Amino acid sequence: RMGHFIEPVMRPLGFDWKMSAGIISAIAAREVIISALATIYSVGDVDEDSPLLREQLKADTYEDGSPVYTPLVAVSLLVFFVLALQCMSTLAIARRETNSWKWPAVMWLYMTGLAYLFSLIIYQGGQALGWG
Repeated sequence: RMGHFIEPVMRPLGFDWKMSAGIISAIAAREVIISALATIYSVGDVDEDSPLLREQLKADTYEDGSPVYTPLVAVSLLVFFVLALQCMSTLAIARRETNSWKWPAVMWLYMTGLAYLFSLIIYQGGQALGWG
């Protein structure tokens, strides 16, 4: 449900509800997106080299038949993950070291905002150039 809820916010980055749900679950740790997508696509236990998950992602299409995962979407997702603060333990340590939630909140908002902005520029720019 959360993936559907935030999909309108994530759609300008090229992300559908499944990727959005994966990103939400990856707040605990970046690598969790793999198992979250495996659960969403019902492929069971997987790792990043799983051929079954890879094939499911390649085959996923929108209602109009266009692929969900394009090279442009992949770059947008990679940029988001490179820049976003997707690690709860980092936030917990920052909280412990500063004795406040102020700086962890600033860190999370700044880095997630930066990730969103750069992914937006990449995806929308790529779409405008016809790379989508």
